[in-house]
Amino acid sequence: MDIQALRYAVTLAEELHFRKAAERHYIAPQAFGRHVRALEREVGARLFDRTSRRVTLTPAGVRLVERACDVLARVDDLAAAVRDAQPANDDGVVRVGILGFGAADRWTALRRLVQAQLPESLLVHIELDWDSQFDAVREGEVDVAVVHDVGPVDGLRLDHVLTADRVAVVPVSSPFADAEHLDEDDVGGSAWVRPIGRHPGLGRWAGPAMQVSRRSPVVRTPAAIPAAVATSGMLGIHGDPARRFFARPDVRFVPLAGEQCHVSVATRVDDDSRIALAFRQAADLVTLA
Repeated sequence: MDIQALRYAVTLAEELHFRKAAERHYIAPQAFGRHVRALEREVGARLFDRTSRRVTLTPAGVRLVERACDVLARVDDLAAAVRDAQPANDDGVVRVGILGFGAADRWTALRRLVQAQLPESLLVHIELDWDSQFDAVREGEVDVAVVHDVGPVDGLRLDHVLTADRVAVVPVSSPFADAEHLDEDDVGGSAWVRPIGRHPGLGRWAGPAMQVSRRSPVVRTPAAIPAAVATSGMLGIHGDPARRFFARPDVRFVPLAGEQCHVSVATRVDDDSRIALAFRQAADLVTLA
């Protein structure tokens, strides 16, 4: 959700007049109105009733503005805390490692909250894989990372961003393709593609039903799983957001019982820089949205 749009909604609730509210933000009333309408579409409810003479809050608008005031107060507190923290790197570039395991659902909000705290910084995306996602942070290859959280990691702090259900990725020709739900007994004995990562929690998350062999294709990133499933005819395991972000016509994503997948922001435990603090606080706030 756009933080600036929340500010516009709060201002409009105070002024109850589009032109006056727009003037407070130094933008044209038409542009101001577009942001408010976009926010209404995003939340799925009308926030303001408009007539030619007056603007009033709807009940949904009252609820949103109350929550928005709390959120904006926290955002402003975050920015103040970051200003008091240790300086970030000298070039203003923030190297953000991304595994790509479902964080897209929250990335836009996370990025906006970070940029509200570090307005002069440039966020640069660096792709990670299961094998490198934690070492990249510990060894300073990236400043911060959005990772598949499979348990505690020495030297790192993990701040939760997203939890999603587990799914089996199955070929469209598989007898499982039309199933509404699977459990580990259903898929016991099936061959699976093999995710490679050093953390033992990755295997625990995949579950005991996953049987791999020398014939199992090795996948190093979540994005590679659907293609590996389609070409091998084996099964894969993923988080539920994969059905939206990695959809393809030759595989299906079927809910699979078992441990949910967790996405977190990873920073070094001894990192007290503005970058680390900004991401930690943004992760805390984005889970409330």
